[in-house]
This record gives sequence, C-alpha cells and structure tokens, in this order.
Amino acid sequence: MSALPAADALEALSTQPLTILQEVFGYTAFRGQQQAIVDHVTAGHDALVLMPTGGGKSLCYQIPAIARHRAGKGVTVVVSPLIALMHDQVGALEEVGVHAAFLNSTLSLEDTQRIEREMMAGRMVMLYAAPERVTNLRFQAQLASLHERGLLSLFAIDEAHCVSQWGHDFREDYLQLSLLHERFPDVPRLALTATADDQTRADMIERLQLQDARVFISSFDRPNIRYALVEKDEPRKQLLRFIQDEHDGDAGIVYCQSRKKVEETAAWLNEQGISALPYHAGLDAAVRQKHQDRFLREDGLVMVATIAFGMGIDKPDVRFVAHLDLPKNIEAYYQETGRAGRDGLPADAWLTYGLADVVNQRRMIDESPAADDFKRIQRGKLDALLALAEAHDCRRVRLLAYFGEASQPCGNCDNCLNPPATWDGTEAARKLLSCIYRFWQHGQQRFGAGHLIDVLRGKQTDKVEQYGHQALSTFGVGADLSENQWRAVLRQLVALGHVVAEGEYNTLALTDRARSVLKGEVTLTLREAVEAPRRGRVGKPGQATGSKAGSAAADLSGDALARFADLRAWRAGVAREHNLPAYIVFNAATLADMARIAPRSLGELAGISGVGAKKLQAYGDQILGVLNP
Repeated sequence: MSALPAADALEALSTQPLTILQEVFGYTAFRGQQQAIVDHVTAGHDALVLMPTGGGKSLCYQIPAIARHRAGKGVTVVVSPLIALMHDQVGALEEVGVHAAFLNSTLSLEDTQRIEREMMAGRMVMLYAAPERVTNLRFQAQLASLHERGLLSLFAIDEAHCVSQWGHDFREDYLQLSLLHERFPDVPRLALTATADDQTRADMIERLQLQDARVFISSFDRPNIRYALVEKDEPRKQLLRFIQDEHDGDAGIVYCQSRKKVEETAAWLNEQGISALPYHAGLDAAVRQKHQDRFLREDGLVMVATIAFGMGIDKPDVRFVAHLDLPKNIEAYYQETGRAGRDGLPADAWLTYGLADVVNQRRMIDESPAADDFKRIQRGKLDALLALAEAHDCRRVRLLAYFGEASQPCGNCDNCLNPPATWDGTEAARKLLSCIYRFWQHGQQRFGAGHLIDVLRGKQTDKVEQYGHQALSTFGVGADLSENQWRAVLRQLVALGHVVAEGEYNTLALTDRARSVLKGEVTLTLREAVEAPRRGRVGKPGQATGSKAGSAAADLSGDALARFADLRAWRAGVAREHNLPAYIVFNAATLADMARIAPRSLGELAGISGVGAKKLQAYGDQILGVLNP
C-alpha cells in the first residue's frame, strides 16, 4: 500500500494556499501578513511569527501543512502545550475534512498505536503533541524514520514564548526543542506566539536556533478590546457592577492570584445569580477538565481562575476578561486580556488594583530564589505595568509602545473615554516621603501604610501615642486629604519607585529616587483618587448591547433574529453529537450571516464566509432546512 494518496489523487487537490483557504476553511481572502507567512513556510523556509490572539495564527501553519502534504511531503508535527487545545484543534480540522490527530496521556494504548501507525504511514496531515513527547527518545526515533522516507514535512511550535525564561509562561520542556533543528536541519520550522517583548523575542530565536528564520511581526493592536483599569474600592462589588451593567449573560474570565480567592469569588458570583465556575491547579484534574469543557461548550458562563487557565483557549465569544489582582507584567496582561473578543466583536479588559497589589508583586519578585539579573528584569517589567496602570493618557498607546509599536490615541479606553482628573501632587508627595523619613529619624523604625496615613492626617491613635509620633513635625500636615486620597498618593509613589514596602508587615522605606522629590527637583502629576464612572458597553453606532444572544447578532431583528436562534439551537445539537464546542461547528458570525442572508440553495450558502466544502457537504441540507422550514 502506498504511504500517500496516489499521484493522480494528489494532483486533483490544489496545493495553492489561497485555494485551500477558500475550499477547506471557507474564507475568501487572507488577513494581514497571513499570506506572506503561509507562502514563506509552504516554500520550506523557517519563520518566527508574532501575531495577536485572534489574528489567525493557526492558519499560518495549518495551510502550509495541508499544501505540503498534498505535495507529498508528509506529516506536520505541531508542538502544543495543552491537551484541551490539541483536542479542539484536531476536532476543528476533522470538521473541515483535514486528517489530524493528537498524542497525549488521555489516549488508550490501542488508540495511541493506531495514531502512530497513521503517522508513520504519512497519511496524516497534522499530528499535535506536547514538547515532552516530541523530545522523548521513542518519538524521536519515529521522526527519524519519517525523515528518512521524506515524510516529515514541517514543525510548528505553538506558544513559542514558553521557551524563554524572560517570558511569563516559561516551560522547561520547551528548552529541548532546539534538537529539532539539530537532528532535522532541512525540515522547516515555524514558531508562533501572541506575546513577546524584544528580550523574549531574542531569547526565542537563540533557544530555538531560529537565527536564519524570517521574523513576521503583526500589529499587537486589538482595536475591539476596550481597556479599563480602576482603583480598588470593594473589588467584588466593583466586579459585580461591571458584569451586571455591561455583560449580563455574557461569557467571561475573571483572574485572581490565589486559589482561595478563585474559590471564594466563584461561590460569591453564583450567590449573586451569575453562573460561575472555579479553575485552578489545586482542583482535581477531572474537575478542571469538566469546568473547562463547560466553559467552552455552554453560553454565558464566567470562569474564575488563576493563570493556570487560559493558554490556548480558542473560545471566540468571550466578551470580557477581568482581573481582581495585578498580573506580573504587561506580557501576562496582554496574553490574558487577549482571550476576550477573539471573534473581532466588542469586548472589555477590566482590571481593579490597589496598593496591596503593587506591594505583593514586588515582594514576590524580591523573595523568589531567582538570580539577581532575572529579578532586575522582572522588576522592570512590573514597573512598565504599573506605569500603564497609573497612566493619564491612552492605555492602548502605552500598551503598544511596550511592544515597540507606535500608535495614536484610540478613543476606546477608559482614559480616552473619561480622561482622568490629575493634580500637582508634588507637595503631598514630599509630605508623605518626609513622614517616612521622620519615622526612621525618630526611632529608626518603619511602619505600614495605615499608621503613616494616621500620622499625616493627625489622627490620635494608641499606636501614635505609643511611639510619640504626635510630636513629629509631619503630624497632621496632611489633614486636608482623605484617607483614600493618601492611599492613592502612596500607591503612585510606590509605583513610581520612590517608596518600597518590605518585610512580612509591608513596612515602608524610601528609595534613592525619593531624594529628588524631597529636594523639590521634580514635579509629580498624580491621578485623583476616583473610580471610573459606570458606562454602557462599547458597540457600533445603533448597536444594542448586553444581548444574551451575543454581539454577532446585535444588528439582527425580526425574522433574521428568529433564524439566528434556530441556527444556534441546531448548532448546539450538532456540537453535542460530535462532542465539540459549538463554535467549531460554525462560529456565531457565520451563523449571523446565514440568518441575515437566508440562502435558499447550496450555492448561495457556499458564498458565506466560514462555509468550506466539507462543511457544506456535511451540513448544507440541514442548514437550508432550518432556514427554510
């Protein structure tokens, strides 16, 4: 038996990327740099691709894999770090008629052996596997056998930032992937990620030996995402108000730093009538998988999670990502917020933060066992995130600038929509810094934020009397500001690096940078201590918001909206039958186009974006039946 289809069968299948895009995936044109990437990789060249979440990274290796397989070059191996992602990607490929499989610990021995036989015969287009499997001796021997027979087509390394110790998702197993180039130097490699600053990018190139690869960097802008960062003031209530006012019935993700906080927040949201599930590494693996499957397959669920959840989540209709704690750095923030609005429709990235967040993140860096160089870089990354949080100007401009991309004010972040009030906080800052200095001068002791503010505001407490701080020259000099205002001043001074909080009790100390403020050599413009006002969701002009049907159907009405509901019900049944998330059958935007256009023939249905040849054959008559009962 021939390992690959007969020559005449191969000739009948086009190897042209644009034709594959149209016939297999049902899209008429590539987006952005997709075509340049696809052409480069299909021709057998190495590439490093940086493309934002939702930008279409998967097609950048899937189409070359299909084209090269049709040209007789065999199997593409896709290195992927997550079992759930492998399952959904393979399911989506099989739905469009592309033979793919995954190898991971969920398979029985019988299924593993069957898939390995398919792979070794070269009949499979794509095989997904985790880095630890790709680099083990048995799998390497199988790859060597494929290579000897000319049936090893391409290596695609997804989430490639995991190879960098400077990145936010470092995974040691990725370090071994350099052996792919060492052992198979003539097999092209494509490394892909959504997030990498200059340092992480350089690390990826060095560790994966991609020095000769062409680098493709797409715009990091996600214009459909509205960024909002607000001061903490009863954060649970702030979160509830945000969800109820702006995202009632929508799917969303809420990130928390600790497992305990995840559990408590999920339980509290359920008590408030919002369907929420917890997810963290401490849960039983079966529970985690169950919750993730529910989130992917059901509408309107909120996942409350640690950073253990999210990488590779392809759910397109996540309408918001909220943070109840400050992330580690801008890369993590960008990666996590990028899970919202993958369908290109309006979405929100909402974060609430306070002084404790700043202090905790700095302490975690300082107390980690990492080398000093690593700590220094992590502090710099945290400083960049704090600068974004405390910014008075456009969030998007600052976010993109971090990744080296120039832009103009977006008009769609909280600072653009509601410019924050600022004030000359120089004198207040000098009072606060001077008070910390007086503590040390008076008794060579350090104190926390609460006592500092009591002294500044002239508040007589037992602690003030115990230490005699009513005698300090700074006692009562800040009575004109409220406790909330002083906390905002302190938070911004910590963020700016003039004050550090140290030790178990977060006692405050001055840094060398504080000297210039105390001497009056610099002017500090600070944000006023107010929370951003409530507002409705961002949408297109005339677009309804808050619809449980989702933004894809926001401009539908009457009969079209009824058809959309019927199509969603039909899709849900197909998804259950195939054990797949509903969006893999058809995404909501494609269903909305079907409902709007109401095609009456297979030819008309084939013209709708997202309807490829295999899906037309498999579902065309059923869809026409739903649309034309």
